[in-house]
Amino acid sequence: MARGPELVRIARKHRLPLISIRELIQYRYRHERLVKRIAASRLPSRYGDFKILVYESEIDGHHHVALVKGKPSGEPAPLARVHSQCLTGDVFGSLRCDCGEQMAAALERIDKEGSGVFLYMRQEGRGIGLANKLRAYELQDLGLDTVDANLKLGFKPDLRDYGVAAQILGDLGFGRVRLLTNNPKKIAALKDYGIHVVARESLEIHPNAVNRRYLETKRARLGHLLSHPKLRLLDEAHTGGRKRGGA
Repeated sequence: MARGPELVRIARKHRLPLISIRELIQYRYRHERLVKRIAASRLPSRYGDFKILVYESEIDGHHHVALVKGKPSGEPAPLARVHSQCLTGDVFGSLRCDCGEQMAAALERIDKEGSGVFLYMRQEGRGIGLANKLRAYELQDLGLDTVDANLKLGFKPDLRDYGVAAQILGDLGFGRVRLLTNNPKKIAALKDYGIHVVARESLEIHPNAVNRRYLETKRARLGHLLSHPKLRLLDEAHTGGRKRGGA
């Protein structure tokens, strides 16, 4: 099996086009329907009344959930939250992250506006899965931050892809949204898949004593737009942070 540099040489020698696996996946998400709606019902919840729908990915069989409020059209553009599954934060109330609080805040805002969509995507641990996320927690307890822990385990800092999310939004009619996010890369990814993000709506959660370094890392190393005064920018080497322990 030829790998990167060798493939480049072969392509140049024989004047062949060369594309990456990621580009092939993106092409398929843009030109093929790779999700299907398999169930829908009402969901009265503590955050309000929603319509709940389950979608299945035809790529890997994973199920993803959409909570819909009101209609997808109108002005201003409806709110949308693309939320990656976090069992520890969303279900067990972990203080290591801000995920559960972001989920609650997003649903409350959508309910208050009376229109919007909340996607719950099966992308635990920024795409590395639950078991590996907990392995990363072990490394964070030894002093690594979230980025270095992923790298130590052999993963990129963020493995998530938003092609499935974009297809679900399109199927529901939410092709034009105000996105509830602090992550500019999520905006760019959805735009690449044809979703018109007309505005970003901040979804910043106040840090606590446990997750402050986690949030600092998201801002300093992953480019998240966080501005709470309790956060400080980490220096490039992160030497001080390593001594304090992970988050």
